Amino acid sequence: MAAETRVLCELRTICTTLAHALETTTFGHPTFCNGKNAFAVLETYKGELSLALRVEKEHQALFLKDPRFYLTPYIGGKGWVSLRVGGKVSWTEVRGLVEESYRLAGLRKRK
Repeated sequence: MAAETRVLCELRTICTTLAHALETTTFGHPTFCNGKNAFAVLETYKGELSLALRVEKEHQALFLKDPRFYLTPYIGGKGWVSLRVGGKVSWTEVRGLVEESYRLAGLRKRK
């Protein structure tokens, strides 16, 4: 199984446990939404399979100190980081990140 397919299967397993989470495709990438607001996007950027997620803007710099993360192109200024997921991945960690991103997307929905 290709890395992208394996990662997408794991990501779907996590996202489908969240109430009202929907999968769609945006700009050719699998995207998971809480209502109309995206909270997880699987993409390949500069040859690296990555998972883009929302984080608290004030915590973004902490994530970016970890070499597994980088500022998500185009939307990083809105509190997004991308996690490289092409190698070994802690799915427990990813679950926590996805759940927080889902929560943040839901908060945005209410503003």
